[in-house]
Amino acid sequence: MTPARVFLLLAAVSLLVPSGSGRAQELAVSEHTLANGLKILIHEDHDVPNVAMYFFYRVGSRNERPGITGISHFFEHMMFNGAKKYGPRQFDIVMEKNGGNNNAYTSNDITAYTDWFPGSALELMFDMESDRMQNLQFDPKIIESERGVVANERRFVVDNSNEGALDEQLSAAVFTAHPYGWPVIGWASDIQAWTMEDLKNHYRMGYAPNNCTVVVTGDVSPDKVRALAKKYLEPIPRQDPPPKVRTVEPEQMGERRVIVRKPAQLPLLMAGFHAPATQHEDYYPVMILGSVLTDGRSSRLYRRLVDRDQLALSVDHSYYYALDPTVLTFTLRPRSGVDPGDVEEAFLEELARVAEEGVTGRELEKAKNIQLVDLYDDLQTIAGKANLLGRAEIFRGGYRKLFTMREDLEKLTREDIQRVAKKYLGERNRTVATLIPGEEDAQ
Repeated sequence: MTPARVFLLLAAVSLLVPSGSGRAQELAVSEHTLANGLKILIHEDHDVPNVAMYFFYRVGSRNERPGITGISHFFEHMMFNGAKKYGPRQFDIVMEKNGGNNNAYTSNDITAYTDWFPGSALELMFDMESDRMQNLQFDPKIIESERGVVANERRFVVDNSNEGALDEQLSAAVFTAHPYGWPVIGWASDIQAWTMEDLKNHYRMGYAPNNCTVVVTGDVSPDKVRALAKKYLEPIPRQDPPPKVRTVEPEQMGERRVIVRKPAQLPLLMAGFHAPATQHEDYYPVMILGSVLTDGRSSRLYRRLVDRDQLALSVDHSYYYALDPTVLTFTLRPRSGVDPGDVEEAFLEELARVAEEGVTGRELEKAKNIQLVDLYDDLQTIAGKANLLGRAEIFRGGYRKLFTMREDLEKLTREDIQRVAKKYLGERNRTVATLIPGEEDAQ
């Protein structure tokens, strides 16, 4: 690690190290709610003359229904395709002319739009964002063009991706009732079937100001941000929020199995376990458990499957922020010539061992440190801070939860990790998906 890198990391750590009272010091955040319900969080950081402005809309694939799956992701594309004042492709063009850049992402629960720009362009960005929040255009030609773009994206990330195809089938098997079971990108038939009425209804519901949290970090003053928010965003009328997701996934009654056969060079194995939502008390213990099992060369599964037994090329896990109970997923990539069944057997032995014997103190501390280093790394940038604050606000029940993360992790014991291993990693809670290379590839 270079000296400059060490200095930046220590500077970020100082933002959240324990204070004299044992409580983590907090970032200075100004919070304001407009008359129309839009919430805005502001953090000043004058280290560089730039600004990060993130719009978090609380709408994702969980707010869809059969027939319109993927429509939230579609708007991630449409929101860059013209509104009343800034027409087709103008959002990107105007932003780049003013020294800025942008991106967006969609998940099961949210759609987020990310802007980075010089402080001098702050009012312009409020103008542009307010335009597409209330005046998005629904040009039939553009809609059909973007429909084709999304269909091609699905072919690339699912149909032509072994991991994407297997992950989609795993989710569909893990969730039999809850909308987390369908893909964020949508089923292929639904992508072709969205109607103009579907699109306008989803936009009206999802992109209302009362369904949005805006985070502004960087070279700004709270007074100026509030004034611009009142000028450009407060006049936008509030709408009825997305209907509450009432479906609760039924308890799984036994192991489920999925087999996918398609052309591939090597087999692929995934295992999914029902796991708690982000606000649940078991969220951090499960997060640490996943880290103990797969993060780094000294992790349990890496040492057993990759180093010692030479069964797999790699192992990893995913456990994303979620408003509802979600899934802890392990991905195992067998070596050439290795039977996936042998990989699975060794994998399940290690899960049983951690549930029976627990973890060591060294494993626990390592996993905690990995999570904290990731946190401090994100805190080095205004973009990282904006993303952390917004996601804590939505998924953890308030942005202040970000400031207790170190304290919350320090409280975890070896007994906590063993308890969740026993609770969530059992056979009854397990779904296993295996991709087997098809005959076409073998020939």
